[in-house]
Formats: sequence, C-alpha cells, structure tokens
Amino acid sequence: MQRSTSLILGRAQVSIILKEDETIEDLQLDGLKLIQKQNAFRFGMDSVILAHFAEIRENDIVADFGTGNGVLILLLKGRKKGKKYYALDIQQEAAELTERNMILNHLEDVATVIHTDAVDASLYIEPCSVDKIICNPPYGQPYSALASPSIQKAIARNQDEETMDHLLRGAFSVLKGRGKIYIVYPAPQMMYIMKLLQKHHLEPKRFQMVYPYIHKPANLVLIEAVKDARPTLHPMKPLIIYERDGSLTNELKSVYHLEEQTGF
Repeated sequence: MQRSTSLILGRAQVSIILKEDETIEDLQLDGLKLIQKQNAFRFGMDSVILAHFAEIRENDIVADFGTGNGVLILLLKGRKKGKKYYALDIQQEAAELTERNMILNHLEDVATVIHTDAVDASLYIEPCSVDKIICNPPYGQPYSALASPSIQKAIARNQDEETMDHLLRGAFSVLKGRGKIYIVYPAPQMMYIMKLLQKHHLEPKRFQMVYPYIHKPANLVLIEAVKDARPTLHPMKPLIIYERDGSLTNELKSVYHLEEQTGF
C-alpha cells in the first residue's frame, strides 16, 4: 500500500509517495526531512556523532560510502559541510530511497546517488577527485554478530569478508592526495579497522572513543584517516553520551545543537 504526502520545504511544496512501511522524520536541522523504512536500517546517534566529528569544509566534495538512506549527507548539508556529494550503496533499494530523500530536500542538483559496490567507485567518480569520505559501515566482523531477520538490516549491520576491503579500496581510488576518510566503528574492533586502513594506505591520524557512561567501557570509536600520510596518531578527548542519571551530557547536547532545536 502507498500513500501520498505533501510537504512544504523552504518555499517549495513537494508531493511524494510513501510506501506502507515508511515514515518521515523531522531531522530538526535546517528544515531537513528523512524518509525511513520501519523494518530496515534506521539512523541513530552514531550517524549524528560521525557527522559532527568529520572536519569537512563548506567547499569540499564528499562521498558517503554505504549511504543507507542518505542521512549522513543530510546531516552534513544541514551543518554546511560540503558543496557536492556522492552517495554510494550496494543495495538498489537503499540507493532508491536515498534518491527520494535527496529529491525531498531539493538536493538532487548537488547530490549524486550511485548504486554500486564501493570497490567500483572510480568507475562513477573521477579518481583522486574527492576531498572527504564519510562512512558508517557494517559493524560486525565476519560471523561475529547475530544474523538479522531482515535482509536489509543484515547487509547494513553485518559485513562479509570483502565488505570493508571493498570500501577502503574504493575510498583510496577516489580520494585526493591527503584526502580524508571518517569512520565510526565498534570500539572493541578498533585495532582491526586501523590495521585495515593502514593496509589500504589510509593512515589513522585522529581518533575519539565514545562512552555510553563515564563508568562504562567505550562502545564506539570515531576515526579520521588520511591518504598516503605518515603514521602519527592523535587521541582526542573522550565523548561521553549520558550522565549517571541518564540525561545527555552537555557535550552530546552540543553535538546535537540542542540550543538550535525544539523537541529532540
């Protein structure tokens, strides 16, 4: 079943068709909206903190590898990070959803959606032309995570043996010299992803550990790696998500720019 929905974004009214399993979320950021599937990958805090962590300039050309539904591009655009975007995903359904989200937010002129395996990125994007890559990749190492009952969720959250290798090979091929890639990854697998980055000549330069609570182990790590750079690693101040009483820390509130929002 499908239903028609009309939205007014900026000065223009957009009429779109929502599928039965889809919802529209208000990102509370510069009027941006996001179509999401109820039973597939839905964006979370990891996407928000990654978009905040990434040092992307207003005039940068940016690629999002494994775009899912395009939320990272929307978060970057809302923060005025980047001027031109490529969104890549191996799943046709995800690419189509991202395309609809770009149209919904009037970004089709600055965002190109590509349905492809990331390893083939240079077939669609000029080699050595991208300033920054942002990537919220599948989290599970092979066979280390429980399989999802949803095919889309399984692909989005469980990598096979080639997934990260393909992502990083593709990233190297399209990044400019000294271009940067930003990744969020499970903290317990930090050594695995850093070694893999180095294998592909993407040198980790900055990292930030993310802790749910100050008294709990880190569960995520944010990493910046630079193409063909010398090895020098700079740890950043840890990011703590919650106070002991369960409220958001002031640092996390600043990540979400809550002072600019109403109703997070």
